[in-house]
Amino acid sequence: MAISDKTVNPLQYEGNDRLTAGIVLAVVTFWLFAQTTLNVLPAMRTELRINDGISDIAVSITALFSGVFIVVAGGLADRFGRVMMTYVGLALSAIGSLLIATSPCGTVIFLMTGRIIQGVSAACIMPATLSLMKAYYDGAARQRALSFWSIGSWGGSGLCALLGGVVDATMGWRSIFWMSIAVAMASWRLIRGTPESRGDADAATQPFDWIGLAALLIAMVAFNVVVGQGSTLGWLNPIVLALMVVFAVALLVFIRTERRCSHPFVDFRLFENTAYLAATLSNFLLNGVAGALLIVLLLVQKAYGLSSLQSGLMTAGYLVAILMTIRVGEKLHQRWGGPRRPMLIGCAVTAGGIVLTTFTYVSATGYVIIAVIGFTLLGIGLGLYATPSTDAALSSVADARSGAASGIYKMASSLGTAFGIAISAAIFTALTATDGFSPMRSLPAIHPDRLRFAAAIALWFNVAMVLFAALAIRLGMPKQRSSSECGRKPEDTGRVELLTELPNEK
Repeated sequence: MAISDKTVNPLQYEGNDRLTAGIVLAVVTFWLFAQTTLNVLPAMRTELRINDGISDIAVSITALFSGVFIVVAGGLADRFGRVMMTYVGLALSAIGSLLIATSPCGTVIFLMTGRIIQGVSAACIMPATLSLMKAYYDGAARQRALSFWSIGSWGGSGLCALLGGVVDATMGWRSIFWMSIAVAMASWRLIRGTPESRGDADAATQPFDWIGLAALLIAMVAFNVVVGQGSTLGWLNPIVLALMVVFAVALLVFIRTERRCSHPFVDFRLFENTAYLAATLSNFLLNGVAGALLIVLLLVQKAYGLSSLQSGLMTAGYLVAILMTIRVGEKLHQRWGGPRRPMLIGCAVTAGGIVLTTFTYVSATGYVIIAVIGFTLLGIGLGLYATPSTDAALSSVADARSGAASGIYKMASSLGTAFGIAISAAIFTALTATDGFSPMRSLPAIHPDRLRFAAAIALWFNVAMVLFAALAIRLGMPKQRSSSECGRKPEDTGRVELLTELPNEK
C-alpha cells in the first residue's frame, strides 16, 4: 500500500476535490456507519441476545475509545505523518466493521471488540484529516473543505439513523458494516498519492506521556461502566462504589500529571486561548445531544411500536437540514467576520429543536410530527455551528501543534458523544426500572406513561447541555470585528485571526 507520492513536494501541494472527497469518506466510516447502532440497537439486542445495559455500553464505548485515543493519534500524526495515520485508521475501521458484521449470537466479544477498534479507528482519522486540511488548504478554500468535512461528520451522524433503519429493514443490520468496509477502501483509493505532512520535526524525539494516557483511559472506562451498569447492579453495589473511587482517583492523577509533565498527553496550555477553549467545550456539549437522538428513537420504538425503518425516517429532516445549513454557517462566519454569532444562533436553534421533543405525552401521530420538526431544527442548529467552530479551533494554534490541537478538539466531540449517550441512556434506564426511583414506579416498566416520563427527563438533560454550550461561547469567543477593524469587507474575510501560537512557543 503506497503511503504517499514522494515525487510531490508537500510545500507546493494544494488540496483538491479528490483529497476532500477521500477525507469525507474516511470521516463517514465512523459518523455514518459506526453510529448506526443508535437506531438498530433493538435489532442487535434481539439477534445477539444481549441485555439493555451491555448494549448501551456497546453504543457509547466506540465514542469513548475514540475520545481517549484521539489526542494520542493526533500527536502520532504530527510525528510520523498525517496521511500514514489516516491509512491506519481506515484499516482499523475495516477490521472493526468485519468483527461486528460476523458477530455470533449469544456472545458480545466480537461486538465489543469491533466497537472498540472502530473507536480507535476514528481516533486515527479525525485529527489526521483535520491537520491535512490545515496543511494543504488556506483561507476560503480551507473553510470550504472544512464545510465538506463537517458534512461528513455532522451529516453522517444525521444520516446514520435513516441508513440504519433502511438497511436493517431490507438487508439486515449486519449489511451496514459490510458497507463500511467498502467505503473505507474507496477512501483509501482517493487519498492515495497525497504527499505526507508532518508537524514539528522535534516532536518525534519527545517522550510520550503514558501515565496521562493510562489515567484518562481508566477514568473514562470506569465512568462509562458506572453510568451504564449502575442502575442494573445498584448504585450502592460495592463494585459500582469501587469504580466511582477509581474514576475520581484516576481523574485526579490525570490532571496532576498533565500539569507537571514537560510533554503532556493533553497540553493544557492550549486552553489559555479562550477562543480555543470555548470552541472545544461547546463542541463537547453539542456532540452530547446524540443522546437526544437515542432517547427519541428508543421512545418511539418502545412506546409507540415504530420499526427501525419508521423511526429512521423521522430523522430525514435532520439530515436534509444539516447538509443544507453547514455551508450557510460557513458563509455567515465569513460575512460576520468571526464564529461567535453563527455558533450562538446554532445553539439557540438546537435547543429549540430538543425542547420540542420533550412533549412526549401527545398522541403517537402528534409526537412523530413534533419529533420530525424538532430533528429538523436540531439539524439546522448544528449545521450553523459546525464550520465556524471547527475553523475557530484550527485557527487558534500554530501549524506544528495542529495535530495535537485537532486531536483535543475531536476528543471533545467523541467524549461528548459518549457522555451524552451514556448519561441520557442511564437516566432513561433508571426511570424505567421497576425497582428504581421514579414517580411512575407503580407502573410496569414497559408502560407508555413511564417511558414518556423517562424520555422527557432525559431530553431536558440534553437541553441543559446546549444551554451550557451557549454560555461557554458567550464567555470565551471573541466578538466579531467590524469590517473597518478588519481592514477589508466582510465578504472578503477569510478566517478569524486568533492566537496562532501557544505561550512561549515559537
